[in-house]
Amino acid sequence: MTNTPINIVIVEDEAIVAKDLRNRLQKFGYTVPAIAHSGQEAINKSLEICPDLVLMDIRLKGEMDGIEAAQEIHKHLDIPIIYLTAYADDQTLERAKITEPFGYLLKPFKERELQINIEIALTKYKLEKQLKTNEKWLSTLLNSISDGVISSDLEKLITFMNPVAESLTAWKQEEAFGRNLSEVFNIAHGETQEPAEIEITKVLQDGDIISSLVESVLISKDGVEIPIDESAAPIRDDQDRIIGMVLVFRDVTERQEAIKVRQKQVEQEQLVAQLSEINRLKNEFLNLFSHELRSPLSNMKVIIQMLQLSLISPENQRYLDMLADECDREMRLINDLLDLQRLETEGSLLINPDVLVLEQFIPWVVSPFQVRAQEHQQTLQLNLPSNLPTLLSDPTSLERILGELLNNACKYTPTGGMIIVNVEHNSGEIAPKTVITIRNSVEIPTAELPQIFNKFYRLPNADIRNQGGTGLGLSIVQKLVEQLQGIIQVESSAGWTTFRVILSDLVIP
Repeated sequence: MTNTPINIVIVEDEAIVAKDLRNRLQKFGYTVPAIAHSGQEAINKSLEICPDLVLMDIRLKGEMDGIEAAQEIHKHLDIPIIYLTAYADDQTLERAKITEPFGYLLKPFKERELQINIEIALTKYKLEKQLKTNEKWLSTLLNSISDGVISSDLEKLITFMNPVAESLTAWKQEEAFGRNLSEVFNIAHGETQEPAEIEITKVLQDGDIISSLVESVLISKDGVEIPIDESAAPIRDDQDRIIGMVLVFRDVTERQEAIKVRQKQVEQEQLVAQLSEINRLKNEFLNLFSHELRSPLSNMKVIIQMLQLSLISPENQRYLDMLADECDREMRLINDLLDLQRLETEGSLLINPDVLVLEQFIPWVVSPFQVRAQEHQQTLQLNLPSNLPTLLSDPTSLERILGELLNNACKYTPTGGMIIVNVEHNSGEIAPKTVITIRNSVEIPTAELPQIFNKFYRLPNADIRNQGGTGLGLSIVQKLVEQLQGIIQVESSAGWTTFRVILSDLVIP
């Protein structure tokens, strides 16, 4: 007898038999909320009450018998039904079996027999309901996980595939069902591309659990190759006998890409570290190199100056002047190398911001080059508007910038050519800017412009009357302009080359 009251609907067209059944059931502790005398009434009462069990007589008066009524009830309710009948012919039994009854009692039956059948039916129904719930939960789980899942029986024939497995293999479950596992799950070694069928025999015969230790590639039905990780395990029954196997696999494309990206990052970090060390060694070398060269060059310069003051022949004096010029050129090269090194590695030279009165500062910088231009029969024109505002900048850096640009203009402008220096102030912008342009009457080929700021770059076939310089001037100019938070531009056309330096007041951090 159960602890919780059980509602049972009786379907019996004989009133006396129905009343007797109700008395017996109530004696067992069951509740009988209704008695139906026909098939249609059995359906209506069952839908209204939703009982825990139905005792159904097969032979009922009317057009519908108990088996037909049971079929209709099962369309709407999942409840156990026990047939009661005085007939045990094969045809009736076969019809009853189709409805999957939970019991079949032949009249007349004993009370104990009735009670046992009811208790067994209720227990069986409870277990089956729990099993269906578990199966539904398992099905939902397998269909929801991000891994592909395939199961097979002992003959390696496929019995199940989840949607992920269908997507990766390009096989639908209904197509793959009953096919050999190796036909659907076609894998190869990732490196050698040789067939690499998983060791299914060990799983099915020895019960081994296998995890892939090498990179595998799944070849789908469409011929698409997908890198995967896979594992296999046996499926066992209640007696621990192997009845099949389950295969779990996943697409590892994203993981492999992430590993490649990380490896590339590590390589880049190692390269940066190596470059940093090389740069450090380079700086140490340059510092040592400059010190070792500066000292003898300075001594040579002093000796040359002393010799120049002595009474020597004009021919020897000419050689001394040439030697002095070479010393100066080497010293400029060393100084330029060190300046560019500091600009590239440390990001800046020493900055001392000051308020510059441009109406005085620009002519002071340009003045020496006007003398030089006259010596080479060139025209240097300075266009300086009145009432220029002051500029907060580093005078040493700005002098170096303008000096290098004017030096190049004088060197490359042909005899009789022209150099124009313009200074403008754009006050209408959100951030007012001072624009200094230096134009000279020589044209640089368009193909050469992208290289103009490169270290040691010189224009091919240039006619340079004076010393060629170090080839570092424009590189230093570009770095210094950036240090002053400005912009430098160059353009060349129609026989003119223009360098444009755009500066704002220096922002001090």
